Amino acid sequence: MRTVPLVAALLAGCCFFALPASAQTIYPINRAEILAGSHFDLKVEFPGLIEDVAALKLTVNGKDVARVLGGSVELIAREDGKPVSSLLLRDATISKPGTYTVSATDGTHRSSVTWNVYGTPARAAARNVILFIGDGFSVAHRTAARLLSKGVEDGKIKGKLAMDEMPYMALMTTQGTDSIITDSANAAHAYTTGHKSCVNALGVYCSRAANSLDHPKVETIAEVAKRQGLAVGAVTNSEIEDATPAAMAAHTRRRSDFNDIVKMFYDAKIDVLMGGGSPNFLPKSTPGSKRKDDIDYIEQFKGAGYAFATTKGEMNEAADQAKTTKLLGLYNTGNVDGALDLKFLKKGSVAKFPDQPDVVEEMRAAIKVLSRNKKGFVLMVESARIDKYSHSMDPERAIYDTIMLDDAVRAAQQWDKQNGGKTLILVTADHTHGVSLVGTVDDDKPGSEMRNKVGVYASAGFPNYPAPDADGYPNKVDVSRRLRLVFGSTPDYYDTYQPFMDGEFVPAIKNGDGVMVANEKYKNVAGAVLRVGNLPNSGPDAANQGVHTGDDVVLTAQGPGAQRVHGQLENSDLFRVMAEALALAPQGKSK
Repeated sequence: MRTVPLVAALLAGCCFFALPASAQTIYPINRAEILAGSHFDLKVEFPGLIEDVAALKLTVNGKDVARVLGGSVELIAREDGKPVSSLLLRDATISKPGTYTVSATDGTHRSSVTWNVYGTPARAAARNVILFIGDGFSVAHRTAARLLSKGVEDGKIKGKLAMDEMPYMALMTTQGTDSIITDSANAAHAYTTGHKSCVNALGVYCSRAANSLDHPKVETIAEVAKRQGLAVGAVTNSEIEDATPAAMAAHTRRRSDFNDIVKMFYDAKIDVLMGGGSPNFLPKSTPGSKRKDDIDYIEQFKGAGYAFATTKGEMNEAADQAKTTKLLGLYNTGNVDGALDLKFLKKGSVAKFPDQPDVVEEMRAAIKVLSRNKKGFVLMVESARIDKYSHSMDPERAIYDTIMLDDAVRAAQQWDKQNGGKTLILVTADHTHGVSLVGTVDDDKPGSEMRNKVGVYASAGFPNYPAPDADGYPNKVDVSRRLRLVFGSTPDYYDTYQPFMDGEFVPAIKNGDGVMVANEKYKNVAGAVLRVGNLPNSGPDAANQGVHTGDDVVLTAQGPGAQRVHGQLENSDLFRVMAEALALAPQGKSK
């Protein structure tokens, strides 16, 4: 890619009015909401080669772009060797709130976009922010978790979930710039940057750049908060490089750039980072490594002052030490096991990694470390496997991880109450799954056909799980009368009507012809029925599991700044809720 500086005089000139048909694309896009003082890249993509540089004009509110945004504009004469040109200004910033119209022309084509740059209050309402994300967390998960962890008596739930007690609530839409259905990357990106983007993108707008790391960047809340002196953390029970935690620091068009994401975590100097995914931290010479270079990022983090933990015991020991202000925890080579396997069934990888912390324990350790920063902190806590178990259509595992999410919320509420009530606590999902609670399955009903053992309406009655323990978990899921959750978007699969006691459900696999078919592992389970799915079974969209849905997600909130959470919001609005609570925009400056 060849770039040349563009003389500022060539970019000055009168502003251009927006035309109905834009022949080039401008990033950030039209109607972008930008935090004053945050950093971003401005890119203009032209439909062909620029032959006459003198005809190029790029203005902001009619003024020279460099004068308003700072920096210098580069002309990419032939982007990625193709017959198209672009203008690029890296690391731009606007400190003065207001409406900004960006106009561009190459002498033939003209287009413009309008941005809203917003400020924040002069003083922070909150000292800390804790954002809980139940990945794929849908209303049916919440209802089922309430039933199992609280129970029903006289037609009423015997207790509320911790998130139920939060005073503010809103519905959030989840669509991105390219689709009504989002993925975890695009959705978490909206929360951590305040910008919309496309599926698989993190911290960037999706341009035509060939390299996944060359797309125009937008700053994350971790970067803004660190500049203000706050501590930042991300904990999860997925691989730490996975989309949701990666959204705290990553800038890539491709969420699978795990090696690059580890480097981005290191460069961002996030104070606490915990989850699975250790192979991407290890040099390629180490057996089991997934890196393509010989950089040992565990040693890099340790050299930068991070305590390092591979077990719950090591994590707690490190967190208890007053000197620990930075902590890296990697507890599994893949995802950390979910609550049902970790606490009760001992399946998954528990035999290999017997001392993994759950999300609640990770969060407690993270808060202990982050709260040593006197200016406050921002912490993202993800219960990731609600989503992964919903993809695999394994409802019991998804429900137990929902209970675990709520336990973490309760622990955070208790900590905040003991520490002055200065924390904005937010609980939401990044997207939903097509899962519904339709009744119960009663093994004691007569007959052998399982569908006739499903009770709906009055015959659903109540499940007979044992009383939950102190953390809200019944110690048995394979009871004789259990909840019936069904998934609305599926591949072909065998419906067993039973919990999967031997390990996570694998609904479909690819046959020799490359077609997704029901996994015959479950064919001979007593009462199993072949279900013909409604998702593609061949071609690029062939599905071996359930997929995300475009339903709104529920956002609940409490603490300083929570009053902004009401009605209906865009998912990108959540960033502004956090930014305003922490007063992240610069004060007394203008540009």
